[in-house]
Amino acid sequence: MKQERKMHFQEGRRAQQQLESGFKQLENSKRKFERDCREAEKAAQTAERLDQDINATKADVEKAKQQAHIRSHMAEESKNEYAAQLQRFNRDQAHFYFSQMPQIFDKLQDMDERRATHLGAGYGLLSEAELQVVPIIAKCLEGMKVAAAAVDSKNDSQVLIELHKSGFARPGDVEFEDFSQPMNRAPSDSSLGTPSDGRPELRGPARSSRAKRWPFSKKNKTVVTEDFSHLPPEQQRKRLQQQLEDRNRELQKEVDQREALKKMKGVYEKTPQMGDPASLEPRIAETLNNIERLKLEVQKYEAWLAEAESRVLSNRGDSLSRHARPPDPPASAPPDSSSSNSESQDNKESSEEPPSEESQDTPIYTEFDEDFEEEPVSPIGHCVAIYHFEGSSEGTISMAEGEDLSLMEEDKGDGWTRVRRKQGGEGYVPTSYLRVTLN
Repeated sequence: MKQERKMHFQEGRRAQQQLESGFKQLENSKRKFERDCREAEKAAQTAERLDQDINATKADVEKAKQQAHIRSHMAEESKNEYAAQLQRFNRDQAHFYFSQMPQIFDKLQDMDERRATHLGAGYGLLSEAELQVVPIIAKCLEGMKVAAAAVDSKNDSQVLIELHKSGFARPGDVEFEDFSQPMNRAPSDSSLGTPSDGRPELRGPARSSRAKRWPFSKKNKTVVTEDFSHLPPEQQRKRLQQQLEDRNRELQKEVDQREALKKMKGVYEKTPQMGDPASLEPRIAETLNNIERLKLEVQKYEAWLAEAESRVLSNRGDSLSRHARPPDPPASAPPDSSSSNSESQDNKESSEEPPSEESQDTPIYTEFDEDFEEEPVSPIGHCVAIYHFEGSSEGTISMAEGEDLSLMEEDKGDGWTRVRRKQGGEGYVPTSYLRVTLN
């Protein structure tokens, strides 16, 4: 209907333009007739004046009379053309106002009446649909009302706690370390000792704080591992169970598919016209490879799950005995920045052993990050970059050779140290690339 309305308006505009064009032609012919009449009158006056002039020659008088006759003839032709143009315009104007425009208006009226009819039918369908939907909406609202009345906040919170509980054991009491005695003492995890070779050994407070898992602290780095050791014990166990169930389902699916292919191969061998048995061999071999691969993955996840369950049970036992201390993290030799062997040793250890403590820092408390602002941490020392490093992975930071950096967090055994640049920016760099000095 919109296109039809546009077409009717274009039709009326064309008729109006044609009428305007005819009126312009009428005005032109009228002005030409007026100009020719003045010229004829002027030529007649000139001929009459020369005819009465005794000094004018007979040739001039004849020429003036001939010119007056020509002008009078041109004026007569202009008059006839103007009359014809006027008659044509009056006919077109009458056709425009008495025939064309009424027809266009009738078409527009008919179109608008049809539009109103369709609009009324549409509103009728809309009302009918709304009336059919109202009982459904009312039923939904009743269901929502029943569900709102059945809300059990205590049960919901317990379900959420059960879903997200970490399984970590509560830390024991911090032991007192006596620094007042000059005698040689066993190096602790929070002291700065000097090994027998004379090199300073970095221990610092970060060693003892590795076992602390602050619920509302922002985690700058989380190394995701295949065995989910970066998660708390309870969450790790749940994820491993889920992965094990998925692998068992895939394994059963591959076994069923292999059995179906073997049956199809037997049918093809009995009735060769149905298909070539050799065409199924690649698919059977592929399913066999998938079965072997999935069996290895199932064994791997079963071993990880057994280890995670034993860890959960041990944590629960530790939590029952409040006096027991949590196990100390395994001691590792500090990196030697001048030796490439120590760098390769650190890389080997970090690749073979998943980070036990830092990897267990799980981002399950990230929902509280916006509510609790972390206080700015002051540097615990400074360090100098021995080599250039491009921080291309997430959580790392770039540094130039010889650049002075602020030490924010010591190496926790994974071969990485958290530093802050003077011009801004904080992240992890390889420990073997640094020369560290504690405050």
